[in-house]
Amino acid sequence: MRRNQAWLSWTVLTIAFVVTISLEYALADDAAAPNTKAGRVIEIKSSVTIDPSMLGAQLVVTASNVTIDGGGAISKGEGGIPKAFKATAISARGVSHVTLKNFNASGWETGLKIIDGEGWTIENCDFSGNFHDPDFGWGENGRRGGIVLENVRKSVLRKNKANRVWDGCVLVDSNDNTLEENDFSHTSNTCLKLWHSSRNVIQKNVLSHGIRIKPGEVHARDSTSVLIESGSNDNRFLENDCTYGGDGIFVRVLNGWCSTGNLFEKNDCSYANNNGVECWARDNVFRNNKANHCSYGFWMGGSDHTRLEGNEASFNGLKEGNHNSPHLPASGHAGIVFMFGPSSHTVARGNTCIGNNGAGIAVIGDLGSAGQKWKARHWIIEDNLLAQNRWGLFLQHADWIQVSGNRFHDKKPTENNNSVTAIQVEAGVSRLSVDRTVRTSDERRSIPKVTLSGPTSALVGQEVRFSVDAPSPGQTIAWDFGDCSQATTAEVRHAFSKPGFYRVGVNVTNLEGTELAWRDFYAVERVTELGTDGEATDWSIEDFHDRTRSNEQTSRADFAIDMTEKLVGKSSLRVVIRPYAGFRAALTYPRNRNAEWSLAGKSKLVFWMKVINEDVTGWQGGPFFVLHGENNAKCHIEPKQGLDLMRQVDDNEGRDGWRRMEIPLQSNDKWQVDGPVPTQLRAFSMAFDSWGAPTLRIWIDGLALE
Repeated sequence: MRRNQAWLSWTVLTIAFVVTISLEYALADDAAAPNTKAGRVIEIKSSVTIDPSMLGAQLVVTASNVTIDGGGAISKGEGGIPKAFKATAISARGVSHVTLKNFNASGWETGLKIIDGEGWTIENCDFSGNFHDPDFGWGENGRRGGIVLENVRKSVLRKNKANRVWDGCVLVDSNDNTLEENDFSHTSNTCLKLWHSSRNVIQKNVLSHGIRIKPGEVHARDSTSVLIESGSNDNRFLENDCTYGGDGIFVRVLNGWCSTGNLFEKNDCSYANNNGVECWARDNVFRNNKANHCSYGFWMGGSDHTRLEGNEASFNGLKEGNHNSPHLPASGHAGIVFMFGPSSHTVARGNTCIGNNGAGIAVIGDLGSAGQKWKARHWIIEDNLLAQNRWGLFLQHADWIQVSGNRFHDKKPTENNNSVTAIQVEAGVSRLSVDRTVRTSDERRSIPKVTLSGPTSALVGQEVRFSVDAPSPGQTIAWDFGDCSQATTAEVRHAFSKPGFYRVGVNVTNLEGTELAWRDFYAVERVTELGTDGEATDWSIEDFHDRTRSNEQTSRADFAIDMTEKLVGKSSLRVVIRPYAGFRAALTYPRNRNAEWSLAGKSKLVFWMKVINEDVTGWQGGPFFVLHGENNAKCHIEPKQGLDLMRQVDDNEGRDGWRRMEIPLQSNDKWQVDGPVPTQLRAFSMAFDSWGAPTLRIWIDGLALE
């Protein structure tokens, strides 16, 4: 939401841990420079109760199946100003089933760091007063402060503290852990941060006051109580205190890698400087949370396939409270808003949005194109209390919206006490259905349950079958296939006439409400594939600085066939680039450049692509293409200046799903062709470029000349 639609360009700082050797003790390779006061490192090889002689040293755990009892004493680090603190109080790499309890550490860069372990129990520890930098500006400043876990699994963190630190707790590549009743509050960056960490249970923690802001500042520099990003999926956030943050909960998608399948239930995200909840990712559920007295309660741009049920989002954007970034008309805010990013197949049911300075719920498509690029599409807005706002419901550039059973007055169910109107319908709204009948909770006995059956892809022109359960008496069914085709029966057969991505949706309605289901569907062409169907050994990788071959080949690629992630034929080509040099990496087929493909009558190169870029800031332009002709002749095809087609996807679902690419052999409004197109093609290269140097994962399928 902040910065309108533009992503922030980040300066990414890499934190290096310096390896040293003590004359008396072996130092683990993940520890930082030793504490200059004590000048020593102690290796823990067996169960131990910490005694005073060990305090102030770096402790390195090298044995599994041990118990470490800190005894409540405090291990003091180097001292000085918090943003200059050095080293790690206690660390471990590759050890498991360790119990750490009653250990306290302050004055360090990081209190506890564990890499590669499982079955840890960490309880009653205090890592407050470590690295802390409230004056730091925008951007990344390392993972440090309280607790940092990397590739840690099936572990429990219970009743620990980490206050007055940069990050209270960080999970990186860490799955199936439980965090309960911890206090990671009052931090200068995040109270809890998840990066590619899944299936964790986070419950009853104090994650409040995650904020870094100066008096008079607007956006709190992306500090937040909870930050979730980069494929952190299927986590459960239950009954946490996320109040008074920059945001309360922020699901960030800077690099296009969505975090999905997460359940947020009974969390309190109120009094956030910006948004109680800010989410840019699809397929998450928000149920019975609080997001009151923020600038916005829920900011949900780019959140397709979302369910919002039973939440409170009241008194947001008030002049006497938080009121940053007013984007609705007349400097308005909202309790719940979907804006500056697509939204489809979304349910907002049973929410309470009272007294917001603007809309109770706002559903808004693309303003820049007046809804031509995308609309908010396929919504159910049902049984919400939307009262004492400026508008109860605000709709603009939206399509196929089912509105029923909502109350627009907090005391008189059939009346309206929003100051302007109950439902404000602006330009570009189509297929809006409004039922003003108000149902009590006792009357809501049987909303339909909908299960959609059918494929996710098929050839163009191939008839496919979709179905839902046969309707009960009084039920109606409405299908939309995303290509202007509709149907009203429980079972339908449909063929797609053009290749591409389609949003298939269905509504089932009875007297007590409506439920929806959806399918992301790909219609693909039958083509003669080049190098993507069962072929992986004839590809190569080369490093380039822009168009100049690097003097040193750093990037390495694993080319493999993938028979699971595919759309066309028997397989796709899966490419894992690791290590990656950090600039253009060109994938070439065939590697010996000995093809003999005629381009006579050909106008474009087409393929399907799916990518995962682990860098926090994502792609740096591209993709870039080279056609290799006879006698080393080259034709370059690149996006026109100012276009980053790796980020600017045609469909929101293409961020981390499949997207169809058409590369023209003549310049057009998106692509610049530089140099003569060869009549005889010997090979082609496609290059990718990231801001950082993470592992890159790329799937290519259906590669063909047309």
